[in-house]
Amino acid sequence: MRQFALMIAVSCTVAPAWAGEWRVLTGDEVRAALEGRRLVYGTGAWQDFTASGRTLYNAGHDSWGYWGVRDGNYCSAWPPSDLWACYALESDGEKIRFVGGAGEVTTGRYAEPEE
Repeated sequence: MRQFALMIAVSCTVAPAWAGEWRVLTGDEVRAALEGRRLVYGTGAWQDFTASGRTLYNAGHDSWGYWGVRDGNYCSAWPPSDLWACYALESDGEKIRFVGGAGEVTTGRYAEPEE
């Protein structure tokens, strides 16, 4: 997965019935899982997903790109390239992971509101 792949961790008060098991999210679930949220990755990097389709990735400096849902998958493009890379999005009820076509995985968690 590209350097600009995102991680997500979910902060919820009630875990879903499927908590602890990875489940592939559908297109609507992908949008709901990311839109207006920030993911934090194990490397200390973070990523914001805006409702407008912009995304901000920071691993020490800001990098703006675009995100969207295509054919039920999370997709992103990072200028100056206009090529879109797509990933299946999975959740275990606490974390989010992006799974690329070759099986590469990037995992994140939702940021706490004060992060």
